[in-house]
Amino acid sequence: MSDAAQPTAAEVRAAADAVKTALDRHLQAVERRTGDDDPAVYDAFNALAAAAEVYDELLYDRYDEVTPFEIPAAEDSLPPYAGPEEPHAVSVLIRRDYAVAEPTRLLAQAQRLADLDPDGQNGGTGAGPAAGAGVHAALGVVFGEYEADEIASRHKEFGLEEGDSTLWVSAVEELPEPGEWLGAPFDEADPAMVVCRFDVSSVFDEEDELDGDLDDIVPDRA
Repeated sequence: MSDAAQPTAAEVRAAADAVKTALDRHLQAVERRTGDDDPAVYDAFNALAAAAEVYDELLYDRYDEVTPFEIPAAEDSLPPYAGPEEPHAVSVLIRRDYAVAEPTRLLAQAQRLADLDPDGQNGGTGAGPAAGAGVHAALGVVFGEYEADEIASRHKEFGLEEGDSTLWVSAVEELPEPGEWLGAPFDEADPAMVVCRFDVSSVFDEEDELDGDLDDIVPDRA
């Protein structure tokens, strides 16, 4: 960057002051929070992140120096929310990945379910003969019998190993007509309508461990 394009020292100082102000406002919002999803805390968090990002960029452009702040990259976050302020309905999109770690355990669980209700008389799958036909059939029996949340909490019993998962709560103007989206349930997911999102991944644990290792070997800067 040329000297003419560099920010002035005053601009860097003003950005630093903006971070201090945003930090104070964030703390005040946290101290006054009314619940886990207090919108004031959410707004203050975003304002603090934005102020820190501006300061970080100006500091680097002016002094070739960095801050210890970790600002999420744009591709790692959702776009700004563009939905209604007071949604009348929400759509919950869930994806959970599993590896079939122990096929024999899965097959045994499916066979047990089939033996308990071979003809589906008690609301079961009625897939008794198919339970022992292989992993594909066993998955159909198990997932047809249990709710997704129960499988998530008991996955080891079924020989499954958790992979990544994500849950999106998206605002919608009104509930669609029954059966309207069943043919393609995830085609209309709009990140700009996501009210909140929750991700679970082992990569987060690996990043935490790496950060801890770096803290052990990288000396603090004076």
